[in-house]
Amino acid sequence: MNNKVFNFGPITLTTTLTTNLLNPATVTGGVNSGSSPLYIVLYRINIINKTGGAVTFSLWKGATGANTAGTEVIGSGQSIAANSYFPWSGKMRFDSTDFLVGGASANTALTIEGAGEIGVSG
Repeated sequence: MNNKVFNFGPITLTTTLTTNLLNPATVTGGVNSGSSPLYIVLYRINIINKTGGAVTFSLWKGATGANTAGTEVIGSGQSIAANSYFPWSGKMRFDSTDFLVGGASANTALTIEGAGEIGVSG
């Protein structure tokens, strides 16, 4: 079975650094024991600064609403110049228990969007 391409966002980042930004759905139903959970392979993220001043952001991968030390994945206090953007590309898998969590140093100054693939585990 093939994965499906998906996009997420745009989402405005807030100063709450524990905001859940992305998490694959857990599906239920079907015949017998139900369906397998989904997973995401994230390929690209862009974070856009729409203001006239530099703003920082931080992203973590882990539990819901958590930004535990050691789980930083992209931009731990990374500064984005005024009217600019930060591009990230790679491959990062998120299972149904994984969340992309984060925020910015200035409320509603940054917007995040990204793309990847979504598939069914198992």
